[in-house]
Amino acid sequence: MKKVTAIPYENGQVFGHFGKTQAFLIAELETGKILRSAVVPTEGKGHGELAGFLKAHGVTDCLCGGMGEGAYQALKAQGITVVRGVSGKAETVLQNYAQGSLQDDPQAACSHHHDHQAGHSCSCGKHS
Repeated sequence: MKKVTAIPYENGQVFGHFGKTQAFLIAELETGKILRSAVVPTEGKGHGELAGFLKAHGVTDCLCGGMGEGAYQALKAQGITVVRGVSGKAETVLQNYAQGSLQDDPQAACSHHHDHQAGHSCSCGKHS
């Protein structure tokens, strides 16, 4: 089964904050292999516009670090499968996903509209 997978992307790495990414690594996957991939700039689109942007690019799956509940729901409404909590080299994450070894981490949700308690970790890179 063919999938079109997107990863928020910066300098070869998974960019930690979905809504502020400037580009996505978008790849076509089939039977455990990456068929082709390209870095696609968001052209200034952010937060609320990204679900439609990804759908327009044929994306079926999105792999990301941190993601707010609004973005998560917007992607799900577009029929896009979301896997949160990933980090590291984007190509490695993509390969791991193609081979079926990644699962969604619901704890990677993030909201920047409230104060975070000590020890909070949402994988978005905005907190220590």
